Amino acid sequence: MPKVVIVGAGSVGTTLAYTLQITGIATEIALIDSNQELAAAQVMDMNHGLPFVPPVRIYAGEYPDCKGADVIIITAGARQKQGETRLDLVDRNAQICKSIVDSVTPYTTEALLLVVTNPVDIMTYAVAKRSGLPERQIIGSGTVLDSARFRYLLGQHCTIDTHNVHAYVIGEHGDSEVLLWSQVRMAGASLELFCAHCACGCAPLDKTGITEAVKNSAYHIIEAKGSTNYGVALAVTEIVEAVIRDENSVLTVSTMLSGEYGIDDCCLSVPCIVNKKGISRIVEAELDQTERNDLNQSAEVLRNVCRRVS
Repeated sequence: MPKVVIVGAGSVGTTLAYTLQITGIATEIALIDSNQELAAAQVMDMNHGLPFVPPVRIYAGEYPDCKGADVIIITAGARQKQGETRLDLVDRNAQICKSIVDSVTPYTTEALLLVVTNPVDIMTYAVAKRSGLPERQIIGSGTVLDSARFRYLLGQHCTIDTHNVHAYVIGEHGDSEVLLWSQVRMAGASLELFCAHCACGCAPLDKTGITEAVKNSAYHIIEAKGSTNYGVALAVTEIVEAVIRDENSVLTVSTMLSGEYGIDDCCLSVPCIVNKKGISRIVEAELDQTERNDLNQSAEVLRNVCRRVS
């Protein structure tokens, strides 16, 4: 039966555990944290709701509980503070993630490692290098949430259900991320064609405004309430579901590139087919020249930081 281990009982880790609990994706969830009392209290709170959700065993675990896990999710790390960029967290969180990898691998080398800790692309790179596991077995949550934010804003503007908006954000999960405007599709139509035949009388689409809103969403949320947790938990749940249910879903997760898009030795987000083996294929989308240049620039930003943690 599907088993998920979450390392980190902070706001993201516990919201993720709760989301997995109510969706019924996993039948066993272990929550590990250096603060064992905190983990135990979070688990107790969730266990009190078991009569209202699909059957699941939730418990405060230790690293030996990683044995037999399908997915191990790393959420532990220093929280992004108001005014900080995700890249400001590098040195603090790289050591934490490396320590977690060292604690996990004695008990399993079969589980898929899913990295959520920010800056997620750098941490995914650090975990891939430290673990020695196959690169496609290491996944970062990447820009799955950023892509959802993009789809949400497009749906709001065009008055269309977000489920029918197809749009991707690639590159860094951060300030240099790239919105693929050329690949936006509404009900199978390009954005330009969809808007040209629309009679709703809405204002012209503000691409610059939407781009900035997607990139700055986390900063606004952190400023107002201290952290992001709901959106990222749902995004990570989507990735876990793709793995456990072997869905072959296309998701913009962070992974090591080895020549794809002309980029090498760098973890960043691109469309990938995700299933129980991890990443079965990197999809090379057709980018216009501006998008390709922006992606290369994003890779260069990340590559320079990766050298600090390798």
